[in-house]
Amino acid sequence: MPKFSLGATSKKELEGVHADLVKVILRAIELTCQDFSVHDGIRTLEAQKKLVAAGASKTLESRHLTGHAVDLVPVINGKLRWEWDPIYVLADAVRSAARELKIPLRWGGAWDVDFTNSTDSTEHLVATYVEACRQQGKRAFIDGPHFELPKAKYP
Repeated sequence: MPKFSLGATSKKELEGVHADLVKVILRAIELTCQDFSVHDGIRTLEAQKKLVAAGASKTLESRHLTGHAVDLVPVINGKLRWEWDPIYVLADAVRSAARELKIPLRWGGAWDVDFTNSTDSTEHLVATYVEACRQQGKRAFIDGPHFELPKAKYP
């Protein structure tokens, strides 16, 4: 299995992020067979407003504002790639790290489940979430690179 490590840019993005989430990310990079970069850690309110305006986020109360969320993007051939197959692999590594460390996480691929303790494949979690939204007459907002500490345990 390939061994990866976080680069300087990723480490910089983790500055100010909650220590438990940083632990999960550091363990995930050791476990993964898909290289990744920390694309976003803490965001300013101004940056968040721009993402909402662009449709890339749905809330001005993002967990990124408080250091309780990160976006992890697969790196393929030295480039950031927002493709589902490597995102699924990356999400599996993050979930394994969170389980090992007993740190609960929410995942933007399936907002409605306890991601850390889920046992379905990441692909199935996304499909189930999308279908549940459809049955409720809602459009699913899926954000595969997004991982956050749940507000109930990390206010």
